[in-house]
Amino acid sequence: MTELIENIYKLHTMEMGIDRIKRNLQVETDDIVKWCKDRILNKDAKIERLGKNWYITVDDCRITVNAHSYTIITAHRIKPLLH
Repeated sequence: MTELIENIYKLHTMEMGIDRIKRNLQVETDDIVKWCKDRILNKDAKIERLGKNWYITVDDCRITVNAHSYTIITAHRIKPLLH
């Protein structure tokens, strides 16, 4: 279990982050933090820490979380690779 999962209850974002994440992911939800938590806790989520951030890749998105404050910084859709 990663440190991020152990501290998932600390996950939060700022007001500007909510709008940015919703826009980037093209999701409509009243609780973007819960939406992100659900993705992070997904058994298929790939979680890695690089420097000061956690990067979570799951489904078709990548979520970036500050490793010290547990603030969701941003999230983006991942474009599928064309072969």
